[in-house]
Amino acid sequence: MNARTQLRKLLSAPRYLIAPGAYDTLTARLVQAAGFDAVYLTGGGYSRASGYPDVGLLTMTENLLFIARTVEAVDIPVIADMDTGYGNAVNVVRSMREYEKSGVAAFHIEDQVSPKKCGHYEGKQVISTAEMVGKIKAAVDTRRDADLVIIARTDSRASEGLQAAIDRMNAYLEAGADLGFVEAPQSKEELAAIPQALSKPAVANIFEGGKTPPLPARELEAMGFRLGIYPSQTHRAAIAAAKKVLAVLKRDGDTSAIEHELATFNDREEAVNAGRWRAIEQKYMK
Repeated sequence: MNARTQLRKLLSAPRYLIAPGAYDTLTARLVQAAGFDAVYLTGGGYSRASGYPDVGLLTMTENLLFIARTVEAVDIPVIADMDTGYGNAVNVVRSMREYEKSGVAAFHIEDQVSPKKCGHYEGKQVISTAEMVGKIKAAVDTRRDADLVIIARTDSRASEGLQAAIDRMNAYLEAGADLGFVEAPQSKEELAAIPQALSKPAVANIFEGGKTPPLPARELEAMGFRLGIYPSQTHRAAIAAAKKVLAVLKRDGDTSAIEHELATFNDREEAVNAGRWRAIEQKYMK
């Protein structure tokens, strides 16, 4: 079963699918090793891993390098971030072709004005519903593999309110998107209202420190959410751990005081499946 068929099967089950975020390919491999069924490639995480805030500074080509490399490195379905589709509906046609070639199992596309901002930043602006419907239709009509999942995202809650965001999302779902992602609801009550109001399955974005309360998976499942993406947890963990070890190295001139908390040499080797490459070497390099 290929990754797209696999994801379709996972999403058709009456349960909540957790897709942890990965900000680089190594992190995606760790998500797989931890036993998760899917991984989410966060555009904001990759921006930050490249030294930029999440304000649309990276190009489609830069993001696709990260996405394609990660699809190649893992066996679980990859859910990617297409931002705004990198332009208008014409650009979406090209973006759709390139994302489909990358091998992703799903992606989301949002209705922000380009260049976009992190969904939990202030000052977001959105395009018209009609323009976004055109973008969704362009993506659907361009799709060659019917199993590739198209997720529509709306950032209109911040500027237009929850009901307007739900109305927009149902228009996007009617245009052919497979799942609906209403970004940044601002309370538990707003979260609970979304799955019941959408005509197709809903996506939850669990982003600690943002505008949405980070509820447990069991509550989100009970509300009716089908997919949950967790974009920032692994990156925040990595930043905190790196700061900690660097402080010890600066203080002591070595890391012996914290060595017991660090990954071992073998941990690193296992994380990148070094054994596979050694086996290839032994097989072909006589």
